[in-house]
Amino acid sequence: MYIDPHVHMVSRTTDDYARMAVAGCVAITEPAFWAGFDRSSAEGFRDYFRQLTETEPRRAAAYGIRHHAWICINPKEAEDHAFAREVMQLIPQFLARPNVLGIGEIGLNRNSRTELAVFEEHLELAAKFDTLVLVHTPHLEDKRKGTRLILDAIRNQGKLRPDRVLIDHVEEHTVRSVLDAGHWGGMTLYPDTKCTAARAVDIIEMHGTERLWINSAGDWGHSDPLAVPKAAAVMRARGHAADAVRRITLENPRTFLGQSPNFSDAPLRPTAADLGR
Repeated sequence: MYIDPHVHMVSRTTDDYARMAVAGCVAITEPAFWAGFDRSSAEGFRDYFRQLTETEPRRAAAYGIRHHAWICINPKEAEDHAFAREVMQLIPQFLARPNVLGIGEIGLNRNSRTELAVFEEHLELAAKFDTLVLVHTPHLEDKRKGTRLILDAIRNQGKLRPDRVLIDHVEEHTVRSVLDAGHWGGMTLYPDTKCTAARAVDIIEMHGTERLWINSAGDWGHSDPLAVPKAAAVMRARGHAADAVRRITLENPRTFLGQSPNFSDAPLRPTAADLGR
């Protein structure tokens, strides 16, 4: 059994759900993200949020997988502050949906002032509605600076418990500062711009398993929705005990996500015909 706590199934096929189910996936969480193009209206986001809270839970349940969502306007589309605020006005009504865990994936893309302002406004929403938060950190050379700006903003706001905030896409040069601030850290197994399985296991060996998880961030790009069980195999091959593998792939995400009353990884009976072929 495992949980993939960050995967974008709106961009994956039902074949992927079937493969994940066979591999032992029992629950996923899907943050709102960039669709590969900038949406032209707030109503486009409303339809996307409906997809995350209505369509995907049904698709996942057919394969015995619990689906959960996070709601936000992602940082890549947050440069137009007025537009971002129009989208953010929609968020409260979707936070009440039964599969929604909180605000995410918010954060920074280019580390701009507008992105930071929108990020801070999302934090205020999370504090107001007492939700969990999932944070996106920038890619590659901007990651250290972006992570520092994010940690400073959360600390300066002072309204959120650090252990209710997951900072995602941590790497070797950012993971320690995230953990030292009391947050959870996510290692994203994305082959080009984030972490490989081998590097993720290196990080585990350097920093331990406390408040860390791994996720695939599978989407429409070069990615693998089976990255979590494949990384578990790498852990086992490098001599890690079964309880450490289970902690990273199941217990840790269950502990963090379980802070929301909307999270469940209780067994579902699959109904998809192709699982019985």
